[in-house]
Amino acid sequence: MRPISATGQAQPADDPEDPDDPGNPGGSADPGGSGDAEPTLPVAAVARRLGIAPATLRTWDRRYGVGPSGHTTGRHRRYAPADIARLELMQRALLRGASPAEAAEYALRATGNGEPSVVVDAPVHTGNGGFGPELESAISATVAEVESAGPVPRPEFDQLGHGSARAGGRVLRLPGGSPRARGLGRAALAMDALGVQRLIADSIAELGVVAVWDEMIRPVLGAVAARWAQTGECVEVEHLVHECTLAAMIGATPLVAAPRNPRLVLLACVPGEGHSLPLYPLRAALALRSLATQLLGAALPSSALAAAVRRTAPAAVGLWSQLPRTADPGVFDRVPRTRQHVRLFAIGPGWAGVELPNTVERAEGLGAAVDLMEAAAVVGR
Repeated sequence: MRPISATGQAQPADDPEDPDDPGNPGGSADPGGSGDAEPTLPVAAVARRLGIAPATLRTWDRRYGVGPSGHTTGRHRRYAPADIARLELMQRALLRGASPAEAAEYALRATGNGEPSVVVDAPVHTGNGGFGPELESAISATVAEVESAGPVPRPEFDQLGHGSARAGGRVLRLPGGSPRARGLGRAALAMDALGVQRLIADSIAELGVVAVWDEMIRPVLGAVAARWAQTGECVEVEHLVHECTLAAMIGATPLVAAPRNPRLVLLACVPGEGHSLPLYPLRAALALRSLATQLLGAALPSSALAAAVRRTAPAAVGLWSQLPRTADPGVFDRVPRTRQHVRLFAIGPGWAGVELPNTVERAEGLGAAVDLMEAAAVVGR
C-alpha cells in the first residue's frame, strides 16, 4: 500500500526522474567539487524530508513555480536550503487550511520568489543516512528568518479564499468547514502526528481553546465518525486526533495557584458516558480565567460523584453527556445537598431535548458553559 502524503496524495515507491542513490541524498551543485558551492538535495531526498511524493514536488514546480531556483531544463532538480525552506513554509500553509495555490503564493512571497539567501560551505550528508547539521541549520535559519522578518506578514489563512477542499487523494467531508478544519483533516488522514500537533497548538495560541474545539476539532471528529459509520474505516485517525487534542489541551491548561473562586468547579461525565475529551478544553478555558477546577473524567459512577461533592463542596458541578442514551436526568437528584448551595449544569449534546429538573441549568456549548460556571463560582459566591 502506498503511503499518503500530508497533501492527501499517494506516494510512489520511487522517483523515476531522479537517479540519485537514495542512500546518499546529499550533493553539491558544483560538479567540480570545489567545496565552495551551495549544498543541494535531489527530489527523492526532499520528498522524504517533507513526507510527500516526489511527483507532488514536480507538480508544485510546474503549477506554482516552487521548484529549485537554479534548475535548468534537461537537468535533474536539486534543491538548495532556501528552496527547501520555501517548501516547508508551503507545507505549513497547507496544514493550516490554505489551498495549494494560496500556500505556494505565500511561500514565494515570503521568500522573495526563491532567491537563495543562505550559502553553506560544508557537506550535507552525515554518512549514516541523515542530513548534515550544516544543511539543517541553513534550512532552519531560512525559515526562521522568513517568519520573523517584519516586512513579510504571516498569512491569516482564515481570511484567504476557501480554496479547494480536495488536494488529491482521500479527504474528509467537511461541508462548511473552516480552512483550519480542512488542514487538520488533511494532516489527520495522512497520520501526520507532528502536523496535527503543530496545527492544534498554533491555533490554540491564536484562537483560544474553545474556538479551536468548536471550529476545528469537533468538526473533524464528526467527519471521522461519519466516515467510520459509512465504511468502518478511520478508527486510527480518530485515535490520533483524540490523543493529540488531549495532549494539547492539557498543555494549554495553566496551574491555578491563586484561584478567583474559593470553591472549585467540578467536571465529570455522567455514568456510562465515555466521551470525556470535550471536558479538557472546558477545564483549560476555566483555568485560563483563573478558576480552580477538578475534572473526574469519563463514566463517573453516581456514588463517586456524591462522595466528591461531599468532600470538595464545589460551587458548581458540570455533568457531560455526549449521547442521548447516557443523558439520565436522575443523576442530578443523586447529587447530595451541602451546607453551601451547589449550582448544577447539564453540558453536552446528549442533553438536547431532555427535560431537566428545575434545579439544573442547561449550557448550550462550551463557551456558554465557561461563562455560566464562572458566574456561579465567582459572581454568585
